[in-house]
Amino acid sequence: MVSANDLELALDQVRIGAAGPVPGVFGPDSVTWRIDREAVIFLGAGRALLLQLAHPWVAAAIAEHSKTFADPIGRFHRTFDIVFAMVFGSLDRAMLSSRQLHRRHSMIVGEMPETVGPFEAGSRYCANDVPSLRWVHATLVETALMAHDLVLPPFSAEERERYWIESRTFGALFGLTANDLPADWSGFAAYNAAMAQSDMLTVSPAAREIAKQIFGGARPWLRPPRWYRALTASLLPERLRAGFGFGLDERDKRAVDSALKWIRRVYPKLPDRLRYVGPYQEAQARLRGEPQPDWMTRCLNRAWIGRPQMDAGGKG
Repeated sequence: MVSANDLELALDQVRIGAAGPVPGVFGPDSVTWRIDREAVIFLGAGRALLLQLAHPWVAAAIAEHSKTFADPIGRFHRTFDIVFAMVFGSLDRAMLSSRQLHRRHSMIVGEMPETVGPFEAGSRYCANDVPSLRWVHATLVETALMAHDLVLPPFSAEERERYWIESRTFGALFGLTANDLPADWSGFAAYNAAMAQSDMLTVSPAAREIAKQIFGGARPWLRPPRWYRALTASLLPERLRAGFGFGLDERDKRAVDSALKWIRRVYPKLPDRLRYVGPYQEAQARLRGEPQPDWMTRCLNRAWIGRPQMDAGGKG
């Protein structure tokens, strides 16, 4: 488990290597900013969620402790609020978000309601468990790069290595240490491949129900379009796609190909003000010494994190 003391030790190391108090943990020269600023990373949001749900502990925790069903938009905002504050927030804001996440996770404990994969009924789960945190971290890191490369020119091998080094720092904001994470990108890729084949990832009934509620559209006005559901399914390992009950027929594949063709043609031509997420634009304004983001950035922030300003929230 990651204790509060473990987290503080990790945060001490983050502070030492941070870009600075104003630019935050990573800063404008980082590969992490270049990837996470792109609105197109939303293409991978469904994949990341389903991969997390495929871990039985994560699925049980979400089923018993999350308001995903009652407030799916709120969950979207809370997730991106935490992640973007860690990536684009000032150093104090990133530290605050890290501690908030740890406190929230410390309250997410329980017992497995049934045996799923290697996890027996009655076994205890905790959201601050290192293997669970490592998997959630991996889904976010891998999927962001995958979504970026679906639309934009892929990063070089050297840039991927830089991205992974920075992602190890991102992991420290979860309380993960250098010993908890692979040393390089090839090790990270091997970890993901092993997890995809391992029964550590087993789609439970709870995970299937959550996925059905989100992607099947319990609320019709929130139902993702066919091409997005198909894209999400296509990005999953076949074993897990079948576990969630997602088909992928020729019509689905044509929908994905058509959507990606259009996005690849239009997206790179968008003005930066529309292409880049609000928290990134707020970070740029902060670097320019502006006291608060302008009205357009505040509107974008409301769409991405559910509130107008990322760095409004006190110090950590």
